Parts: sequence; structure tokens; C-alpha cells
Amino acid sequence: MIRIFIDQGHNPENPNAGAEGNGYREQDIVYEIGIILGELLTNNGNFEVKLSRPTADTQLGTSNATSLSARVDAANSWGADWYISLHTNASEIESATGTEGFVYSLSSAAYPLATAITASVSEYTGEPNRGVTARPSLYVLRRTSMPATLIELGFITNYSEANLMANSPGLYARAVYRGILEFFNLL
Repeated sequence: MIRIFIDQGHNPENPNAGAEGNGYREQDIVYEIGIILGELLTNNGNFEVKLSRPTADTQLGTSNATSLSARVDAANSWGADWYISLHTNASEIESATGTEGFVYSLSSAAYPLATAITASVSEYTGEPNRGVTARPSLYVLRRTSMPATLIELGFITNYSEANLMANSPGLYARAVYRGILEFFNLL
């Protein structure tokens, strides 16, 4: 069994609440997508899944730092093989668009996983693929003991992407799921 820790980024309320845009909240969107993704992976039979937020009101930590630490500690203590953190992007430029991934380093084992996921999200949604870049400063990439990626599914500040993410969470979950299956050669 492949053990995947799905981190639905941010908390339902501060501290560490997510971005907002177009009447939506990042933490609500990624919670729904993560729940559906977890079900898809579990039903596949090749994966064991743990969610950072198993319920919509799961609150992790009492500060940004302790929220991030709680996520990483849960994945590390569970013994996850892979860590996938789901997020929505935000920009002051309302036309900013696309999906992108972050990994600790481009030589990380997570790089091809992130590449497969962003390609699949782009294919499923029609969003531009902004690629995968190294972001070693991100706590969840730096402190996990397993390969980890943070996926920005789309821009919550872009009207069409925000609406698609909020109203079609299953589309995004299936896109991430397909990228995972491609990475593991399970198609």
C-alpha cells in the first residue's frame, strides 16, 4: 500500500486561514477537493490515505507555526510515503491564471509527482500549467520526512478559476488523482 498524506491547506478560521477571492475561501475549496481525492485514492485499493483535515471544522494549531507543524508531525508520525498539500493561489493581478507545484528541490523524488499532477490539472481544467519550481523555504516541504509537494490548483483571485474550483471540486480531485495514477504507472 502506498501511504499518501493529503494536506488540505489552511484552517477553517485564523490562525492560518487561507486566501479569499470572488466570495470563496481557500480553506473551504481545498477541504472539499481533499475529501474527494481521499475517497478516490482509498477506493482504488493501492493507497492508504490520511487527511490533515478530516472534518470541515478541524482546526490545527494555535498559530501559523503550530498549524504547519501539526500537519508535518501528523504525516511524519503516521509514516506517510508521500505528502501532497493542496492550495489555491492568489494574486493582486486578477488575470493571473494557472496551476503550479512546489517541491523542496528539483532533484527531489517529489518533482516528477508534482509534474504529473500539474500536467493533469492543466489537462482537466484547461488552466495553463505554470510548472514546478523549488521552494525550499516552505515548511511543509522542508520538514516532512517523505517526498512532499505543494500544489496550487488555480487562482482564487481569478473569477473563472475560483468558480470552477468552488463549483467543481470533483473535477480537481479527479485531475490530481489522475496525475498520481500516472506517476505510479497505475493507469
